[in-house]
Amino acid sequence: MNNDDFRSWSTKAAQWGVDYREGLRERPVRAPLVPGKVLNALPSVPPEKGEPMEKIFADFENLIVPGMTHWQHPRFFAYFPASAAPPSVIAEYLVAAMGAQCMLWQTSPAATELEIRMIDWLRQAIGLPQGFGGVIQDSASSSTLAAVLTMRERALEWHGNAKGLAANPQLRVYSSSLVHTSIDRAIWISGIGQENLVRIPAVGALQSMDPAALEAAIVADKAAGFLPAGIVACVGSTSVGSTDNIRAVCEIAKRHGLYVHVDAAWAGSAMICPEFRHFWDGIEMADSVVFNPHKWLSVQFDCSAHFVRNPEDLVRTLAIKPEYLKTHGHDGVVNFSEWSVQLGRRFRALKLWFVLRAEGLEGLRTMIRNHVKWAEKLARRLKAEPDFEIASEPMLSLFSFRYTPRGAADLDALNLALVNAINDDGRIYLTQSTFEGKLVIRFQAGHSDMTEADADVAFDTIVEIARSLAIEKKTA
Repeated sequence: MNNDDFRSWSTKAAQWGVDYREGLRERPVRAPLVPGKVLNALPSVPPEKGEPMEKIFADFENLIVPGMTHWQHPRFFAYFPASAAPPSVIAEYLVAAMGAQCMLWQTSPAATELEIRMIDWLRQAIGLPQGFGGVIQDSASSSTLAAVLTMRERALEWHGNAKGLAANPQLRVYSSSLVHTSIDRAIWISGIGQENLVRIPAVGALQSMDPAALEAAIVADKAAGFLPAGIVACVGSTSVGSTDNIRAVCEIAKRHGLYVHVDAAWAGSAMICPEFRHFWDGIEMADSVVFNPHKWLSVQFDCSAHFVRNPEDLVRTLAIKPEYLKTHGHDGVVNFSEWSVQLGRRFRALKLWFVLRAEGLEGLRTMIRNHVKWAEKLARRLKAEPDFEIASEPMLSLFSFRYTPRGAADLDALNLALVNAINDDGRIYLTQSTFEGKLVIRFQAGHSDMTEADADVAFDTIVEIARSLAIEKKTA
């Protein structure tokens, strides 16, 4: 491809992106699920000779796009949002065009220094105190893994990497029973082991880790010869938004010398609104915090903000400095590859810079406040229906509900059938979960293009399809 072709196809791709976004409301949110349809349409062997871009692009439009779930659809109410606001998309074009490898300051000085500034902008935006440093990781999973490795090393007095776990006492890490599975994976990969992740029961309206049970578990483990290393607390869990009492957790950790990592992957974005910060009261006492601007701040995936109170501990855990990675003659530079599991790093700060400047904090606050308001309104409307119940009350813009018509024999099966029918319908996209031993249907508002009318469509779709299922069962 020569430069003229590159210019032409780049223009076509950008125009396609605009047209795609404009037409999303006319598409089903989730593609019809037919396993193997796309795979079987693809040649089983790679081409020996290059093919014309016209054919490649046509196959993209005709084969790939119809088989996609449309995450940028304004009625994507499943999982958590992954909004990519137009300024973020434009920044990604530029990042792709430059193709920079941002592992060291010397390999991309401007990228490193922009990342330092963007992390501090985010720190100020969410109200973390001065002194917290940070790094942009690819995902909360990587951030949590880095935090677990750090708590492991600190507990082992920095001997774990050198001597391995077999030469050291058996570690323990504590979390709620409702945390994301990324915590489990971090425990696996760190070598601590699933059996040493101690699950603390969740209690109360916010389904918080029981502080008394947490401290009792730590004391019992110490008496049994285990070495408690840290606690992973949560603000806004994936299932139903469960949120731990961060202050209570941190005070217990301080008494026992434990590291505290707070997973606020989704809900952390809402902390740009001061009125929501009570959900993580005490956050300044945590050792590390993660939240994903790629979830609720309209920044293109991947962009995870990992804050640390003592950056030296993170670097001491992860830094490896062979000669070929040293920057001679420049003291004090930051090499973010020493803050991450990965050596190679993308230029993630640019899209964050574009979005924060284009939207402004007030624009982003308005978006989040609207999502919370519209989710609460939908929950009230469903609660007022005689054959629906709210299983978990709204936590910010997330709640769960159940369809409970009188006389239904198996409500779990009925609700699973309902969520599948809703998703097959295509107007909206929801996911199921379990809460208090029952199958529930999750709703979360979070896409940057969502309007109040989209929440109204969600209500109409849910009620209409639920009632149609009831009619089908009666006629059957």
